[in-house]
Amino acid sequence: MHYSFVSQQDPEVFEALEGEERRQAEGLELIPSENYVSRAVREALGSAFTNKYSEGLPGKRYYGGQEFTDQVEEIARTRACRLFAAAYANVQPLSGAPANLAVYHAVLQPGDTVMGMDLSHGGHLTHGHPLTVAAQLFRFVTYKMKNPETGEIDYEAMRMAARREKPKLIIAGFSAYTRELDYAAFADIAREVGALAMADIAHTAGLIAGGVLANPFSHSFDLITTTTHKTLRGPRGGMILVREENEELITRINRAVFPGLQGGPHMNVIAAKAVAFGEALHSSFGDYCTAVLRNAKAMAAVFAREGVRMLGGGTDNHLLLLDVYGSFGVGGKEAEEVLDAVGITLNKNTIADDPRPPLDPSGVRLGTPAITTRGMGEVECARVAEIIVEALRARDDRAKKKALRDEVRELAAAFPVPEKFV
Repeated sequence: MHYSFVSQQDPEVFEALEGEERRQAEGLELIPSENYVSRAVREALGSAFTNKYSEGLPGKRYYGGQEFTDQVEEIARTRACRLFAAAYANVQPLSGAPANLAVYHAVLQPGDTVMGMDLSHGGHLTHGHPLTVAAQLFRFVTYKMKNPETGEIDYEAMRMAARREKPKLIIAGFSAYTRELDYAAFADIAREVGALAMADIAHTAGLIAGGVLANPFSHSFDLITTTTHKTLRGPRGGMILVREENEELITRINRAVFPGLQGGPHMNVIAAKAVAFGEALHSSFGDYCTAVLRNAKAMAAVFAREGVRMLGGGTDNHLLLLDVYGSFGVGGKEAEEVLDAVGITLNKNTIADDPRPPLDPSGVRLGTPAITTRGMGEVECARVAEIIVEALRARDDRAKKKALRDEVRELAAAFPVPEKFV
């Protein structure tokens, strides 16, 4: 992307922009929450909509001059509903965490109980970590994997806990869980105890929209929250989806977003969401999602062959969680740094009941959305997995790491970041 005005006006910022463009072009992004957006999405992000305040909803704004903001937000909402078989979509949340907070604010009272996945077993901070604002307002109880080696969740134990704790909201969702959730079981437990069922599909939204993973709304979930980036390949942002036409619930959701938690929506981001949703409605997006899953399984096969411990024993989605401390005797922080040095970006991550501290945990998390966007297939992804293993085993061998860095550059050059997806 050209930065002609920035380069002339602000050389310092231009240098950082150029550096990031180069880093992304010459390296491989494996952080599963990251992806590349199309040139069309980037253009919408930099559009004149960034200048406009638009508090309220289409047709019910507090400022004038809303003809085109209403138009683009309606496009985004309509496309989101088509993608996820939803009755209603609020596309204004600034990201996934604010979307979750808005739902809590809409359907709960302070002190109410919420059930979510334990953070070290794959859950997200907003599902009950004690340092979050939500945990100061609501009472969270957690469920865990029954067996971290297979990723199996004990749904009967969850049912018993729900009967005992009486949650008002049950969350099915994760940040680092590699198996598919049994949405029918979640919904059944929620109905039994009179709770609302919410799915946080931030990581799998694209895969659900692309038809390769199950849609929670097909199992009578009440609400879905999600980010709009990650596997959905849109801009950084969030949204809330409602399954049925429920005027009271929709009103509470809308009021929780504005004025409850935020002021004016970022209309340039909403325009970019609309573009990304249009791309995801294209038939080619399903092919992309199928490739994401195949590529993740190709990487998992290499790790299994090399004796690397994978939490959950493999993957049913786009991400993998490796126990690098148990497999290589190296902490997650050092593993992340070693792989950064060879041009592979992933993130350190806790594993189930991790004895190591969060800033230097036992695991690393990686995924295939971004390298699949670049057009890599199973052969290339298997080789990337091999490079990860070789780099961690040779982490003190400078010559070996240089050779791997050169190979990563060659691989990246062979699969440049595309500008157009449809």
